[in-house]
Amino acid sequence: MKLCVIIPLCALFSVSQQAALVEKCVCQLSSLEKTFPYDKLKTAENNASHCNNKITSQKAVELESLLLGLDRRLPQLEEDVRILEREDDGDLYGVLSLYVIENEIAAINQLINNLNTTTLRHQSLTVNTTQQLQYVRNEMQELENFDTMQVVKRQQANQRLKKDLDKCINGRHPTPPPTQPPHGICPHGAFMNITGPRVYTGGEYPGSYKYGAWGRDPKPEKGKESWYWLVMLTSSNIYAHYVRLYSTLSSLIVGVSVPGNFQIHPSNPTTNTIQGPNVVLYGGALYYNCYNRDAVCRFNLTTKSVTDVQLPKGTRYNSKGNFCNLDACYPYTDLDLATDESGVWLIYTTSQDFGNLVLTKVEEGEQPSLGQTWHTSMYKQAVTNTFMACGKLYATRYVNTDVEEIFYSFDTATGKERFDVGIFMNKMHANIQALNYSPVDHMLHAYSDSFLVSYKVQFESDDSLYRYIF
Repeated sequence: MKLCVIIPLCALFSVSQQAALVEKCVCQLSSLEKTFPYDKLKTAENNASHCNNKITSQKAVELESLLLGLDRRLPQLEEDVRILEREDDGDLYGVLSLYVIENEIAAINQLINNLNTTTLRHQSLTVNTTQQLQYVRNEMQELENFDTMQVVKRQQANQRLKKDLDKCINGRHPTPPPTQPPHGICPHGAFMNITGPRVYTGGEYPGSYKYGAWGRDPKPEKGKESWYWLVMLTSSNIYAHYVRLYSTLSSLIVGVSVPGNFQIHPSNPTTNTIQGPNVVLYGGALYYNCYNRDAVCRFNLTTKSVTDVQLPKGTRYNSKGNFCNLDACYPYTDLDLATDESGVWLIYTTSQDFGNLVLTKVEEGEQPSLGQTWHTSMYKQAVTNTFMACGKLYATRYVNTDVEEIFYSFDTATGKERFDVGIFMNKMHANIQALNYSPVDHMLHAYSDSFLVSYKVQFESDDSLYRYIF
């Protein structure tokens, strides 16, 4: 007997359908990482691109062209006025000369208006760009948090390794030594910091003369090793005609000048007298910017004689290439004289260098001469002051009324520039009109709004000695 099993087709269909439903699987992916903000990245890229389009070299050239035009127009106006004066017959000036002068004045007024407009536009652009750059920086720092695989950090590490490898490879084939002895080799080691102020005094005339300079002779004559010198701009904060000497630091502080004044000329200002605050004393001679000239004068304190050396064509003088802070420039600071272990240096700028700092060694002798010259990429009007130490040029900038920063250096031995020195000075007054480094005692002498202030320069060897003793 055969058994037959009859299953309805509907039952089979139902079973197969249920089996198919069981095989389906739905997965839900849940990531613990934050979603990358592509919109912020795009905004940062757009802001950076906007800054690149706004800040161009043409902006600086535009301002430079206006200044150059004004610089050329003013001497021409002076010449036209002289011609007019010669044409004066007592009753009537030359009509044509008056017409020419009228046109010259109109053109100069137009240049000044354009210069003011351009300057205001650049100031506004600087403020806006600073805000944009700060925003971009903040955004990029936030975006680095999404670099969970540390790709950026590894790229930076790879770049450092590549630089180290290049140095290692190049080190196998060292470059030949320079033909001239390097100025930048410092027996004290690297410039590490400054401390102080150590000295703060108003001297004999507290608050009387805003501009000036002071310091010590790095190469004093016998018997004058403890002497200090002081130059005060006694005429219009621009000119001086004598240097004042003090036999000790104590006499300088209490204001007793012995042996007194060494006068360059009875009149002030006149030929060969001092123009501007940036002067130095070296080897018994005062080096300074000659009055109304693009030249360096040397006044011998023993013979009372003045010799000079003409500077290169295009050197800016008569307050056309000054040091500046955030709000204004220090007038007649075109030429800055400095001393260090190797002698006298001159810091200035020229039209050919588009306002960047130029450094020249001033060679000793009764007749001074110019030695080797170095050209930098540091814009002079972005600097408040400069000084030399161990063959290195250092530049300062205004931070606020209480702090000045040594932010830039240029090594004459290697030609290397640094923009991140990051050494801060505590100021006693808002402005520093002159800085002089003394290699005799490693002091940095500042003339600050008529007050005399000094700081101790700390070198690497001093730091090592300090750690060893303590």
